[in-house]
Amino acid sequence: MSTETRPKVWLITGSARGLGRAIAQTALAAGEYVVATARDPRTLADLADRYGTQMRAAALDVTDALAAAQAVQTALDAFGRLDVLVNNAGFGHIAPFEQTPAADFRAQIDTNFYGVVNVTRAALPVLRRQGAGHIFQISSVGGRTSAAGLSAYQAAKWAVGGFTEVISQELAPFNVHVTALEPGGMKTEWSHEAGRAIPPLFAEYEPSVGRLLELLRDHVGNEASDPAKVAQLILRLAYHDHLPPHLLLGSDALHYCGAAETTRAEYAMRWREVSASTDFAASGPEPALPVLA
Repeated sequence: MSTETRPKVWLITGSARGLGRAIAQTALAAGEYVVATARDPRTLADLADRYGTQMRAAALDVTDALAAAQAVQTALDAFGRLDVLVNNAGFGHIAPFEQTPAADFRAQIDTNFYGVVNVTRAALPVLRRQGAGHIFQISSVGGRTSAAGLSAYQAAKWAVGGFTEVISQELAPFNVHVTALEPGGMKTEWSHEAGRAIPPLFAEYEPSVGRLLELLRDHVGNEASDPAKVAQLILRLAYHDHLPPHLLLGSDALHYCGAAETTRAEYAMRWREVSASTDFAASGPEPALPVLA
């Protein structure tokens, strides 16, 4: 646990609504200093009016590396340092991969993955020179599981998880802590955005993507996690120096990830002999290929 008590300086992407806004409000209410970013900073005017010099609102499209560097500079100019980066901006659209326009697929990857890369790259030199800091990547349980219809979104979140694991090792020697936070369902606008432009499904995708859409309709409004509680937890984590590279949030995230890990372990055991058969030292007859249930 960190013994530091002075207020921290936060940079939060995607602060206009949902979890990003909840994190900004929670940090500000706790006396922290915040650079809250959004594509349109006018959406943050009420927070700026309320908290005055404790906050800066900045325009940021996370796919723009130059804008990311400018947002970090805003924190330095206003508060002299940067302690906590929250990479929250992101979105997903539901559609079969075959029916996902290439431009939409790329836009999801650019925002959900390269947006994280851009802002992290901009912040790292500051955190390294300070010899301290926290980076929280708002990922998803979909960064360790999969669901038909979310190919671009979940591909990006899986990439965020791998990126986080690597840089958490690189940054640990100079006391910068990196964690991918992986919530399940939260009561935010994510589901509405995800279902905003669903194409008429090809009949062949009804059993897979169609099933997800049915589940989503039942899910909206009944999500497990409270964004306010998530934001309060992130505030606590920012003062803790012993964090894992991945942290699931929500009982549903625990359930879905646990089921996925069990299935992976079963596959790995069933195919163990096949996996080992490619070694130079392997001998004997080729193992039979298992039949999956």
